[in-house]
Amino acid sequence: MTAAAVSVLDGLDPEQREAALAVRGPVCILAGAGTGKTRAITHRIAYAVRSGAVPPGQLLAVTFTARAAGELRSRLRRLGADGVQARTFHAAALRQLTYFAPRVLGGAMPEVVDNPLRLVSAAASRVRLRADRTELRDLAAEIEWAKAVLVGPEDYPARATSAGREPPTSAATVATVYAEYEAAKRRVGQLDFADLLLVMAGAIEEYADVAEEIRSRYRHFVVDEYQDVSPLQQRLLDAWLGGRDDICVVGDANQTIYSFAGATPEHLLSFTRRFPEAVVVRLHRDYRSTPQVVELANRLVATGGGSGGGPRLRLVGQRPNGPPPTFAEFDDEPAEAADVAARCRALIDAGTPASEVAVLFRVNAQSEVYEQALAEARVPYVLRGGERFFDRPEIREARLLLRGAARAEADEATLPEAVRGVLASLGWHPDDPPPGGAGRERWESLAALVSLADDLVALDAQVHLPELVAELDQRATAQHAPTVQGVTLASLHAAKGLEWAVVFLVGLTDGTVPIQRAGTADQVAEERRLLYVGMTRARERLGLSWALARSPGQRRSRRPSRFLDGLRPVAFANTPSAKRKSRPQADDAELFGRLRAWRKRQAEALSVPAYVVFSDATLVAISDSRPSDRPELARVSGIGPSKLDRYGEPLLAVLSGADPEAVNLVIDTG
Repeated sequence: MTAAAVSVLDGLDPEQREAALAVRGPVCILAGAGTGKTRAITHRIAYAVRSGAVPPGQLLAVTFTARAAGELRSRLRRLGADGVQARTFHAAALRQLTYFAPRVLGGAMPEVVDNPLRLVSAAASRVRLRADRTELRDLAAEIEWAKAVLVGPEDYPARATSAGREPPTSAATVATVYAEYEAAKRRVGQLDFADLLLVMAGAIEEYADVAEEIRSRYRHFVVDEYQDVSPLQQRLLDAWLGGRDDICVVGDANQTIYSFAGATPEHLLSFTRRFPEAVVVRLHRDYRSTPQVVELANRLVATGGGSGGGPRLRLVGQRPNGPPPTFAEFDDEPAEAADVAARCRALIDAGTPASEVAVLFRVNAQSEVYEQALAEARVPYVLRGGERFFDRPEIREARLLLRGAARAEADEATLPEAVRGVLASLGWHPDDPPPGGAGRERWESLAALVSLADDLVALDAQVHLPELVAELDQRATAQHAPTVQGVTLASLHAAKGLEWAVVFLVGLTDGTVPIQRAGTADQVAEERRLLYVGMTRARERLGLSWALARSPGQRRSRRPSRFLDGLRPVAFANTPSAKRKSRPQADDAELFGRLRAWRKRQAEALSVPAYVVFSDATLVAISDSRPSDRPELARVSGIGPSKLDRYGEPLLAVLSGADPEAVNLVIDTG
């Protein structure tokens, strides 16, 4: 063994060294957050190359983002492992298909569509579906998911239902648009990103000469973030392997947060069943976060459920002790945001770089109150992974309509009523939030305008639209100050793979974390993992907070996230939010899911939108209080006398455990 090869092992901890020495597959590296997984796999690759065990040109390392692939290439060059290919799945497939296109496609490489919205729009028009840009984005997301899990148009309705998908329109309509979308691509001779993987996998499976050439070139594989591999990506990986086992996978089931896009940890969790002789290495030494942050993250996932969890990695913090994580409860969101902004200001004044501070939230629509609070505190910020609140198309359109309405206002309606009337012309309804995706983000953004109107009226009952328009103009101007270095505002999903010295996790209430639409045990478990990802972004300081109401003066009816139960200090045990019934989380999710299933059947039977039967908020209130008879049901907010008479019996049947599919429906006899 050469000294150059041995030197690659210098500085590795025992588990990282074990991983590096396992130069031939199958190898499974279970790597927790902050445990140096990139260091482990790059040193493993470099050691394999420099020791002569693996020719560099025969090794392909794949990951999920161009940034991660670039980081792998840079580190490998510094370690003397030039010649190793490090690419994303899509980049690798594109490179290979471009080379093989004349053989497998009969001509030059087709154009690859980088934005499918135009084709989705055309497909929707051909099937006479009128959809705005937001609905088109959600349709495109459904098609992307279907292709990622290897589901064609004909199987989409059944698979979408079993997976708990909530498409922007009926599953049958999505399937029709999906089929037309595929036909449209064929007509114009184009491929989308999923097609790159599908076509390349099919080429290897169907053409013996293509398979032989690919497999003779690439004999060794490394797959990073393996918990996020989709069935489509696994199919291409299997085609590359061709029954061989020289593969090293790296992942952490605790960080599976992309199931909505088709990712599944099942391939990671079943790796040792597929390869019983595999070497398994567990990286558990956390070099990123203080022991206090690590311990809180460990406690969070220790009670997690759902099929995505798998064997748990208990992290062991390696850094010096730091301050304990803080917990804070506020009356309303503006108060919460103002406190976070003040703490950011104090940190920056004390010498912490603004770029080392992050405020993380569950949905992008939550950013507005923090953009405002940071601007008022004169704290620079940058928004990652989303548009600034006032740059969002729906907000620009709403402001334009509000300005026009202000000019014509007759002072007859209250401000909240006037705002709701204007937003209704955009298709917004307070009790009709779309199930998820871009549609839900748009709804939440517009709801923030209604909340602002409520706030202004709480301060001055005489305000009208002109004052609201002036307030919006002022906020937009203040928040558009150019910033380069600033506090990061980001969603929990956008924060994956990043880290900061200080992290504030905000808006931690039930209905947000976990998100209200998480109706199954697996979906709730993924929400828990998403919070875990947020916690493990913090190196030194971690703050967790929640607000009991959205706006000042509103009833403080929210409760802290159920994920904080058992984590919050004893000081919070006697607060109003803590005085509630305690139930297993799986029971909450299961009941809410059954209530929504019944509501969906009932709405379809009456040919009305689901919110006409009951809003999501009312279903949450029902699942929280679990009424056992009509008097208790009548006390639930959102259930008036007419709805009690109409839906009381079937609701009580579902609450008593009846199958939603078997409960008698109320039929409108006109």
